[in-house]
Amino acid sequence: MIRVQKYLADAGVASRRKVEGWIAAGRLTVNGRPAIPGLRVAGDEQYRLDGRPLRFSSSAAVAARVIAYNKPEGELVTRGRRAGRPTVFTALPRLKGRRWVAVGRLDLNSSGLLLLTTDGALAHRLMHPSFGMEREYLVRVLGRPSAGALQRLVEGVLLDDGLARFDSLAEQGGSGSNRWYRVVLGEGRHRVVRRLWSSQGHAVSRLVRVRYGPVGLPRDLPRGRWREIDPKCLTLIPQAQAAQNERAIASPRPRPAASP
Repeated sequence: MIRVQKYLADAGVASRRKVEGWIAAGRLTVNGRPAIPGLRVAGDEQYRLDGRPLRFSSSAAVAARVIAYNKPEGELVTRGRRAGRPTVFTALPRLKGRRWVAVGRLDLNSSGLLLLTTDGALAHRLMHPSFGMEREYLVRVLGRPSAGALQRLVEGVLLDDGLARFDSLAEQGGSGSNRWYRVVLGEGRHRVVRRLWSSQGHAVSRLVRVRYGPVGLPRDLPRGRWREIDPKCLTLIPQAQAAQNERAIASPRPRPAASP
C-alpha cells in the first residue's frame, strides 16, 4: 500500500504536489469517496477527478519517458489555455493512458529548455529544493550593472520570500544598452532570476534556460520542437543526491570549538 499521491505520480497522472492540491480541493475520489491526506491505496481502486474517471496505466512495465522541449516565448506551461495563448502541451507527442508532467516552469516571456516526463515522482524529485538541481540561464539585461551589483547577486539578496543568489555569474558580452550574462542557481522559485536582477535596478529583456541538471539544451533543437532523452541520466541523480543528504545528516560536520 502506498500513498495515493505517490501512486498517481508514479503512474504519470500528475505530480505529487498537483495530486495533493486535488485532494485539498475535494476534487479527487477513490472508490466513490473523497480522497483524504495520507490515504493509502493498492492500485486497483477506481479514481475520479471532478467526477470523471482517471484513465491511466498502472503497469510497472511501462517505461518512463523524458523529453527535452525547446520552449519559445509566448507559450504557457499549463494545460488550460488562457486568453487564447498556446501552451507547450499542444506541441508534445500524444500519450495513451499517461500524461506529460513538466519539470519546473518557464514563464510566458522566457524560452529554452523545458524537461517533461511521464514519471510524476521523478518530476517531483527533480524540482524538490533539497536536491539543489542546477538551472543555467542566458540572461539579457538592460543597462550595465556595476561591480557592486554583480557582487551582491552572488553573495545574496534578500527578496520578499527569502535570501536568493546566483551560484555563478559570468558576463557574455553585449552591445548598446543590453548586456548578456550566464547565470547558474540551484533553485526554481517563482521568477527568481528576474527578481534578482530587478533588485539591482536592471530589467531582464531576454531569458533563456540552457541547462537543467545534467541535461543541456541541444544546439540543433529548433524552437517549438522536442527530443526524447534517456531517463537514466536523470533517475540516478536524485537517488545519489538523496544518499549524499542522508550521509550528511548521519555524520554532520564537527562544529568549531567556541572561542574562550
